[in-house]
Amino acid sequence: MTGRILRIELRRSAALGTALLILVTGAALLLSSTQFFAGRWMQLAVMARSLLMVLLPLALAGGAWMGRRDARHRVNELFASTVRPRWQRVAPTAGALAVSVVTAYLLVFLIAAGWVVPTSNYFPSATIIVVAVGLPALVAAGWLGMAAGRAVPRVITAPVLAVVGFVLVGLVPELAMAPDTGAEIAQFRPEPATVLLVPAITGLDDFQTIATKVSLLQALWLGSLAATGLLLLGAVRRRAIAFAVLPAVLGLAVTLPLLPIGGARGAAVVDPVAIELVCDNDGPQVCVTRAHAALLPDVVGPARQALGMMAAKLPNAPVRAVETQQVTYWARLDRDTVPPRHSADTVVFDTPTIDRLGHADLSDDYFLPSLLEAAWQQECGEQSVRGDVYRARMVAAAWLTGRPPAPQPGWAPEEMALQESAYQALVSLPEAEQRRRMAAAREGVLACRDDELVAILPKGQP
Repeated sequence: MTGRILRIELRRSAALGTALLILVTGAALLLSSTQFFAGRWMQLAVMARSLLMVLLPLALAGGAWMGRRDARHRVNELFASTVRPRWQRVAPTAGALAVSVVTAYLLVFLIAAGWVVPTSNYFPSATIIVVAVGLPALVAAGWLGMAAGRAVPRVITAPVLAVVGFVLVGLVPELAMAPDTGAEIAQFRPEPATVLLVPAITGLDDFQTIATKVSLLQALWLGSLAATGLLLLGAVRRRAIAFAVLPAVLGLAVTLPLLPIGGARGAAVVDPVAIELVCDNDGPQVCVTRAHAALLPDVVGPARQALGMMAAKLPNAPVRAVETQQVTYWARLDRDTVPPRHSADTVVFDTPTIDRLGHADLSDDYFLPSLLEAAWQQECGEQSVRGDVYRARMVAAAWLTGRPPAPQPGWAPEEMALQESAYQALVSLPEAEQRRRMAAAREGVLACRDDELVAILPKGQP
């Protein structure tokens, strides 16, 4: 009998409409930004979790709409007069909503997976856990919405809950993560552990994953919140309502002390498999990380061209090019960590832009110049790049090409003139002196010193 009622609820109640709204909204948002996850399973999982900022308010509103059904049809007194316990009557409706929102969420993930499968070469097992945390989150939102709709059976309840849900899930964590603004510069502070009580997560690097411990703690908290929603939905007396809050209180007491500070950056860990190098050895070795293995065919040509240009002019030039294995600075909790340095025979390049299909987007011809610039810098931890250091890098990269620095969008004419004059001053020197200065500059940057590089600029330049 319960199964039959559940099937009727799935066909005829607002659960189906809520699921369709979640499915269409989630799929539209994901498919409009495939460049952020194409070819990368973990990034797709993180994007699915970030969608909860929008999907949870929709589940809250859909639950509230279903919760006011009895009051809307004026059958509350009729049902209250029956001997059947309330929880037996609301269980099929709550189950229908849970099945609907969970199915819609999984379908959104599966639809977006079509942009990952063709170019992905690595599936982190943690992807399943990261995505799965969204399931109890949506169920909890739906059941809490139903309880609110039953308690306040007004038309305005659903839209108000949607707005409140968006504020709590989307805006409050952003305010908690905002930097402290001092007199001179904004200082980032670790976000409180309470931020991770919200399941929406953003800001992970391609080489990171959410620690399994954090995902399990979040699932425990959200499961306890869902239990509270279901108990509130079936509660009639005040004592039952007070008892219904107990699972959420216990879940909060258990999980909050164990959650790390720092928000998503504090919960993230580097995936050691994702940063393993995958190499092409049919010529000078070119390597990318396993997370970006699909980019290797696209970057091999420009990387070997850059290595050839370095070999033609630089003494002891690098003979291999590898993609950086370092997490982007904005995704690190500790930004002062000094990464291990590569040997002098290796040039380390940044990950190229990834297009909507998961391939390297090299359409603006930016990648070769960036490879040449990479010869004049080293992974030395977080460093502020002065204007003269940046100008020297541009001039040094141009020296490798044998052509003056090419204008770039956004460059001021004055800066372009300074780079042009610095380049002409450098190439006017005898060839042996040019090589000596550039070799010294290369040795300096490998040792994380900028003085030798800046020395190639004419004296007196600002």
